[in-house]
Amino acid sequence: METFESLVRAEFRPKSTYLNTASTGLLPARSVVAMRDAVASVAAGEPADMFADVEACRTAFARLAGVGADRVAAGASVAVYSGLIAAALPAGAEVVTAEGDFSSLVNPFQVRGDLKVRTVPLERLAESVGPETALVAVSAVQSADGRVADLAALAEAARAHGSRTLVDASQSAGWLPLAADGHDFVVSVGFKWLLGPRGIAFLVVPRDLGGLTPLFAGWVAGERPWDSTYGPVAELARSARRFDESPSLFSYAGARHSLALIEELGVAAVHAHDLALADRFRAGVRRLGHEPVAAPGSAIVSVPGLGGRQEELERAGIMASDRAGHLRTAFHLYNTDADVDRLLNAL
Repeated sequence: METFESLVRAEFRPKSTYLNTASTGLLPARSVVAMRDAVASVAAGEPADMFADVEACRTAFARLAGVGADRVAAGASVAVYSGLIAAALPAGAEVVTAEGDFSSLVNPFQVRGDLKVRTVPLERLAESVGPETALVAVSAVQSADGRVADLAALAEAARAHGSRTLVDASQSAGWLPLAADGHDFVVSVGFKWLLGPRGIAFLVVPRDLGGLTPLFAGWVAGERPWDSTYGPVAELARSARRFDESPSLFSYAGARHSLALIEELGVAAVHAHDLALADRFRAGVRRLGHEPVAAPGSAIVSVPGLGGRQEELERAGIMASDRAGHLRTAFHLYNTDADVDRLLNAL
């Protein structure tokens, strides 16, 4: 019987001490093989059915999010889906966002030009929701420093004022349990903690489809896609699939196996593993006299004043990020206690 450790070691053999999942997750061996096979099938003139991979990814992400697959759209980027939601808001609508949140999530609301966008500190997000608020958009975990949003308080405040919520799970899906049913919209890329290649993203919509207009609907958004390839689409999909982007098929061919690995390991087990490593690093870096950004319960640890060490660490084979002078580290399922200790010794 395979254990967590044996399953992980069979899939990952990084040549570095890789602590940068918040930028890009590592690809499992199974996903690399699947993508190579998919590319080879096209080169041989015998393309594999990669649309089946899209549907497998949709279903797997739905299970991870705790919703039905009919509520999940498959695309390529958070910015496109955030823009779709922004486009559905009436002129003058109030949108509340968190200071310093990721641009792909918040910028589409800014560029509308006719929305009232209020930006507030993350810790004041829930209390900032008011009767005029149409939408609150926030990342579940902040990319820059790993702080975790109080999504329960946000959902309660939004319900009290009849506001909708948009949660970006790009820095949490895969290690932090996700209950998408508690929010109106959830978006996530798949190339970070979900361990997929670039080119995949998901959008979870409400059962009523959230009042969104499928502005970029092509043939894949039809109820019967292969009957929707010429002229106007006669009937849009009755599910969230009407918001699908034309898929990057090779990426979905790999992501299918990445998502399967996350499910095999179990998010609860990944969560416990990742947090144990992050807490080990927090304790160790404090012993070195540095105070990390307060982000309890996060797999991302950001340490002010150490960002300038990033290049030195990279030369030593330790991969992390410099974010505005902070050293940002991200601990995921392929990391070990030895990785943490190697970083601490280097610092």
